[in-house]
Amino acid sequence: MPKLKLGKKAKEEAPAPAPAAEGGDSQVYTTYTMEKPPEEAEPHKIRELTNPQKAAAVIVAIGAEKASLVYQHMDPEDVEQVTLEVARLGMLDMYTTESVLGEFYQMCMMNKAVTEGGLEYARSVLEKAFGGATAAALLAKVTKSLKNREFAFLNKAGDRDLFAILQNERAQTIALVLSYVTPDKAAAVLEQLEGRKQIKVVENMALMDSASPAAVKLIETEMAKRFDNIATNNDNIKVGGVDFVASVMNNLDRASEKAIFDGLAVTNDELAEEIRKRMFVFEDIITMDDRSVQRFVRDCDARDLVLALKAANAEVSNKLFANMSSRMAESIRDDLEITSNVRMKDVEEAQQRIVNVIRSLEEQGEIVILKGGKDDIIA
Repeated sequence: MPKLKLGKKAKEEAPAPAPAAEGGDSQVYTTYTMEKPPEEAEPHKIRELTNPQKAAAVIVAIGAEKASLVYQHMDPEDVEQVTLEVARLGMLDMYTTESVLGEFYQMCMMNKAVTEGGLEYARSVLEKAFGGATAAALLAKVTKSLKNREFAFLNKAGDRDLFAILQNERAQTIALVLSYVTPDKAAAVLEQLEGRKQIKVVENMALMDSASPAAVKLIETEMAKRFDNIATNNDNIKVGGVDFVASVMNNLDRASEKAIFDGLAVTNDELAEEIRKRMFVFEDIITMDDRSVQRFVRDCDARDLVLALKAANAEVSNKLFANMSSRMAESIRDDLEITSNVRMKDVEEAQQRIVNVIRSLEEQGEIVILKGGKDDIIA
């Protein structure tokens, strides 16, 4: 008997099965059956795209008219890159396009929520819209990007312009702003400050941990007015710190470095020492000239050299061995072979003692440590 495909109405109007004929040898029924639903299609593989390719996919999806409006709010370099990606993109299947547009929608929702009410408000909105896991992932992205965007317009300013707008600010304000620019630019501004303010700024940068969104936004808005740019919201993000100051100090000229350390030694000797330790690390030996390496090796304890080399990379090892006498190099290598089960703590302490020897000789003017291109060496 043929099978009939019935809609909802047909099923409602269909007669009930006929009863079996009494005394008959067989039962007769009128049979109605639904057509089987098609088997589930195999999941489609979403094409992996880079961020520029995703931007190109969105531009293609919204059409030329809307794309032209978007282009008006983009930097020329970004327009060029996206247009190039559009040309390269080729055909995209509907599933990949849908995935990209879904991600784009999430990002739009997130940026709108952050702009309107900050990260906590955004968290609440996103959790309701997409669930906890997706909200957390989106907020992790935006928190990272905020750090890269804060005070980004300052990188377009020259050293003198930046100094001009900061020179009359409080040390805390200068420290905060300089914590958002590159170390070499921060050093260039720091060099132009007068001595006492230099020291206060360095101390503030080193002791800085996080800044409140309100304070950062206020300062950024003021800076943005001066550079004809816009302000953005912020979350508590790690800025400054001793490592950052060490990078800045590595870009300073010798006179400024000495003046700052002399001043810090009076007001905060412990901090000065901590910064000094992080300015030159054991691995930086490879940047030293051969004469300087030969000089400090003579003052190092042989046991410290053995311990330090247990965890040294090939470049550092080669640099040291190349600047030892053949007898000393052979002795160190022999000791290395028989030295085993060394604690990492002992290795690090030995490396630090060697660094202390290097710093001491450098302060005495007996060796040279190259610093971020600031020093010219005359043979």
